[in-house]
Amino acid sequence: MGASQERGCLLLADISGYTDYVTASPLEYAEDVVADVTRTVVSRLEAVIRINKLEGDAAFGYALDGELDATMLLDVIEDCYFAFRGRLHGIEHAVSCDCAACTRVTDLDLKFVVHHGDFIRRAGGRGEELTGLDVILVHRLLKNGVTARLGLRAYALFTEACVDALGLQPASLGLVRHSEAYADAGEVVAYVADLEARWRLEQKRRRVRVEAHEAAFTVEVTVAAGTEVAWELLTSPRKRLLWQVDAIEQTDVGGRRVAGTASVCVDGRARIYEEILDWRPFDYVTERVSLPGGVRAVLTTALESGEDGTRVVTRVRRDAGARLAWLTASRRLRRKLQSRYGRLAGLVATQIPEERRLPLAAV
Repeated sequence: MGASQERGCLLLADISGYTDYVTASPLEYAEDVVADVTRTVVSRLEAVIRINKLEGDAAFGYALDGELDATMLLDVIEDCYFAFRGRLHGIEHAVSCDCAACTRVTDLDLKFVVHHGDFIRRAGGRGEELTGLDVILVHRLLKNGVTARLGLRAYALFTEACVDALGLQPASLGLVRHSEAYADAGEVVAYVADLEARWRLEQKRRRVRVEAHEAAFTVEVTVAAGTEVAWELLTSPRKRLLWQVDAIEQTDVGGRRVAGTASVCVDGRARIYEEILDWRPFDYVTERVSLPGGVRAVLTTALESGEDGTRVVTRVRRDAGARLAWLTASRRLRRKLQSRYGRLAGLVATQIPEERRLPLAAV
């Protein structure tokens, strides 16, 4: 492809807090986490944005005029941010490791800068290259005063050029006017959306729950404890290791290899969990998990209080993947859940103080 001048939207998605996070964490683990959440971001953006390149903690992409409208842009940014926050929540929920890469993962956040203008596309040795003054400007806008002046860490900044090109209405959308000044570019007027506020509103509004009529199968167990204790067993990273990890890894104690408790950190998380879709403490949690054969499943685990304890009910439905692959993967998942729940029921006697237990009518 030769050089060609185009016009369209330029978008940067940047992970905030990256430098402090990497500096304070074991490098190899921190980079694994950042790579993980970056994949989450890119996978959502690709629905409407052509990803040009990954730039460390940022993803740069574009959409040519006619490929994107205002609704599509706002929808993909919100969807991307919600998926990012869900992924961070899931990492925090699933890991038991005490390293900074795991314990400080929620220090990360996400911001977007979107501009509209002209650029040149040309073939390069490492793929397509975008050049031009507007490409320089959108990158420069990553370093801005939004956090200092507006107090926002998670936001989307739309330049006035982008607002005008797509017909966005800042007042109706609740966008806040903001400006930056550069010696060579002059004043750049922009409008800012508060993504953290949108996330809080979405958490109040959204319900993602697999109901009985849509479940491919259901697995349940009764735990001889109240809902608060059952929730702790289900969601505490360290408690989860006691019943959810299927293989106990070997660890070193004083230089001697012994059989120990399994630990889950960074690269081991995917075996347990992928993305939390809905989180309602003491009521239910819904998550999406990846299974062999390109299959994904959505699981809702609900707590139902009873006289003899708390009934833990997991309903599972297929989310993606071929039906034949699902038949095999779902059977394995069902057996795994049944095995894990058998261990979960037995934990109460060893992990929960007697005064917090309830007598079971039958085990």
